[in-house]
Amino acid sequence: MVAGFNFGILVISSLLFLSFYVKSVSPASLEKRIGPSAYQRCANYRVISSFFMMIVAVNYMLYYWFPLQLPLPRTFSWSWRVSAIIAVFIAIPSLYLMIRGAKDAGEETMTPKREHTMYGGIYTRIRHPQAVGEFPLWWVLAFLAHSPFLVLFSFVYVPVWYYMCVAEEQDLLIRYGEAYEEYCQKTGFWFPKIGS
Repeated sequence: MVAGFNFGILVISSLLFLSFYVKSVSPASLEKRIGPSAYQRCANYRVISSFFMMIVAVNYMLYYWFPLQLPLPRTFSWSWRVSAIIAVFIAIPSLYLMIRGAKDAGEETMTPKREHTMYGGIYTRIRHPQAVGEFPLWWVLAFLAHSPFLVLFSFVYVPVWYYMCVAEEQDLLIRYGEAYEEYCQKTGFWFPKIGS
């Protein structure tokens, strides 16, 4: 019963963080309807999205003690230390990309601003470094929970993050117009373009 409740909260919180994140990356679109206050509202949506993302992370950890009854092993056949090493190997490049992207985006990471210009730094190579760094962290948590099911379930977040990035780009096209279109042609979505 606790396992089902925990997993249910995980799924509901995942849907809520997706919903609020997509709302948070649409300030230019929202501004057309409600005016300049759209940017603050989107910042609030980002905070709410982050809250639900943290709930999902807690649910991942609780899954170790409250796994679903599935036809999968509860834990991997190797020791937890091996899973921890795998988690570290995933976490290091992921955290680098996420932190570097947040640094180069500045305060726009959590608070969109109308007057903000397009980013530099790592954003000259890939358009969504924070996303590329962030979604693999679900595998980090899954390996730390030593759970084959969570490792498999974490693949669900790949299309979720893709959708969030596409939603963000639609709004950035409204915000920056032709300059953003040109940027997209030169710069890779999740990986650098070859020869760029």
